[in-house]
Amino acid sequence: MSPEAILECVPNFSEGLDAHKVRQIIAAMEIEGVHLLDWSLDADHNRSVVTIAGAPAQVMEAAILAAGKAAHLIDLTRQTGVHPRIGAADVIPFVPVANISLADAAMIARQAGLQIWRRYGVPVYFYGAAAARPDRVNLEDVRRGQFEGLREAALKDAARRPDIGGPELHETAGASVVGARNFLIAYNIYLGPAAEISQARAIARDLRASSGGMSGVKAIGVLANGRAQVSMNITDYRLTPVARVHDEVVRLARQHGAEIAEGELIGLIPQDAYDPSALWHQQIPGFDSDARILERKLDHPLAWPGV
Repeated sequence: MSPEAILECVPNFSEGLDAHKVRQIIAAMEIEGVHLLDWSLDADHNRSVVTIAGAPAQVMEAAILAAGKAAHLIDLTRQTGVHPRIGAADVIPFVPVANISLADAAMIARQAGLQIWRRYGVPVYFYGAAAARPDRVNLEDVRRGQFEGLREAALKDAARRPDIGGPELHETAGASVVGARNFLIAYNIYLGPAAEISQARAIARDLRASSGGMSGVKAIGVLANGRAQVSMNITDYRLTPVARVHDEVVRLARQHGAEIAEGELIGLIPQDAYDPSALWHQQIPGFDSDARILERKLDHPLAWPGV
């Protein structure tokens, strides 16, 4: 691993209503060698997403500390939201950025998961390139049943037990899903004001790869901010560029009797996913390429939030 290696981590936390709690979780990540690139709260999904990057060992430690702080602050027995979740620190993906391989990121994910269990008693499932079993490569397979269903299933079915810790989940913090993956783009499109969630779900069904749609695209239809939305994860933006996904959503929306409205980007995109002339990011209110492209953001990171 090169001394100039850069590793990204994009932890998702099951809290999108209490900004003070989220700031405390983010503040726990402030260590030398780690840069805060982005963070956002989503009240409807009751979820927050944070992006950090820097030296691999330090990024790993920052993620572990954040998982511990989330376990202390978030009680899943009192938490509800649109987004599926099994843990306070729900998913912790490590993403290679420069001079580090996906295999290296997977090794770091395994080390981080072990420390989360040892330090905080939160069981861990591994997914993506760090998966210990083929039926846990896909995140949605691990999260099946969510916190409420998994805490029962893990006690009754050996196939649902955590990879580390357990078999019971943490009483209030659930379990964390820790993994390694290549860059993922989280991109959402709202439908027009007259659209219904059934239309968003139909569009998502036709769009996602698992239903025979676009390769490398995961999609669900949800209500967000009281509006129908197609919520997407683009897992291979080189194979399926965001512009093509946008155009397909436009086509499917018309097919299902709806129109699209504005877009939404969660987190950052890599430089090679950005085309200045593309329509998709022009339809995102306030889109700023300097603030949304990871490589540019590394030169101008955010200040760590005070608590």
